[in-house]
Order: sequence, then C-alpha cells, then structure tokens
Amino acid sequence: MKPTLKAGLKHRLAYRVSESKTVPHLYREAPELQVMPEVFATGFMVGLMEWTCVQLLAPHLDDGEGSLGTHIDVSHKSATPPGMTVTVEAECVEARGPRVRFKVSGHDGVDEIGAGTHERFIVSWDRFNRGVEAKRAKVAAKVEA
Repeated sequence: MKPTLKAGLKHRLAYRVSESKTVPHLYREAPELQVMPEVFATGFMVGLMEWTCVQLLAPHLDDGEGSLGTHIDVSHKSATPPGMTVTVEAECVEARGPRVRFKVSGHDGVDEIGAGTHERFIVSWDRFNRGVEAKRAKVAAKVEA
C-alpha cells in the first residue's frame, strides 16, 4: 500500500435503491424473507458501506493489492423504500499496517439509516488466491477420500 493511506481520508458514495436491493431479494430461496417488507435490506446496506470503503482505499493501493472486510459493527436505524437515494460516508480513522478502520454512516435524504464501524485488511491478491486454492484442494481431497 502507498504511504498516502492515512487517518482522516473521507469518501462518499450515493446509490439509488432499486427493488432488487430490498429484503425479499436478499435470499430469494428463503420463504421467510419473501413475506417481509420491500425496504432496503440490512445486508445490502452493509455491502454499500463496504463498497464505499473499497472506493476510498483504491487510490492508495499498489498494483495487485485489494482489501477484505474483516469486521463490521453497524446499526440499521431506519427503513428506506426503493427509489430513494442512500448516501454513505466513510472516514478512515486508523491505518495500522494492513489493517484499516473506518467510521461509516448512511443517510437516505430524510433519516440517518445506519452508522457504525468497519475494518478491512489490505492483501496481495496473488497470496490470497493461493490460500483459496489450497482450501479447495483440501475439500477436494476430503470428497475423494
């Protein structure tokens, strides 16, 4: 990672909520979710917060690097119907080695819909992919046994 990655960096991402990002669409195979209200799903809100942090990090990473979410602690405070735009703000509050912590919040133009913290680790994609392949090999070996 580049030395430009430091606490205090901020990024904002606006996203118009579509029906495909509502609770019934989170797991289409879950009948329990199909009867829930069509409002922005917590899982998609978390994903939008992660996406905002990934965008914040992007200009500060070296070629072949990326980041993985390792912890999230957010509250989902208010329902957002489809058609509204959610704006997520992320601020880097700590960059210590490969670990980066963020303060995140989301607003739908009427209410703050969520807020909390998120942590990501900077990784080499080559090294990460080798680890995934090693895990696949272990699973394949168990299946063959």
